[in-house]
Amino acid sequence: MGFLSSLFGGKQDAGGTFQTDDAYAKTRARQLAMTPQTMAQLRKFGVTNESQLKLEYFFYTNTQEKAAALAQKLADLGYTGKFDHSASNKKQFVINGWTERMPMDDQTVINWTAQMCDAGHEHDCEFDGWGTNPKQP
Repeated sequence: MGFLSSLFGGKQDAGGTFQTDDAYAKTRARQLAMTPQTMAQLRKFGVTNESQLKLEYFFYTNTQEKAAALAQKLADLGYTGKFDHSASNKKQFVINGWTERMPMDDQTVINWTAQMCDAGHEHDCEFDGWGTNPKQP
């Protein structure tokens, strides 16, 4: 624990903060701006408002404990997922998996994106986006 944190009674985890409030706000704004663009691309592949697809999600963080806590929260939502060291940075963990099927109308996916950004921030993880396969069985 740092000197100022101990002096003022603050608590800091061993990994330190992964995503500052400012970084979270920027990530959230970027993800919410990208979602309509991604939806427009999916429309070109025949995805309609009535389509129901699973979405693959990705988060990053800096400790196994944070990754495990977020993975559990997502499992509680009925999502499949796992976490492990990032292939590109062994000091980071990646959390990824699939949602249940959801309606692919823009507002539902935008709301879900906001929810994922917020869930990540609650566990000091950064939501790195989502993808899907428009031709799911």
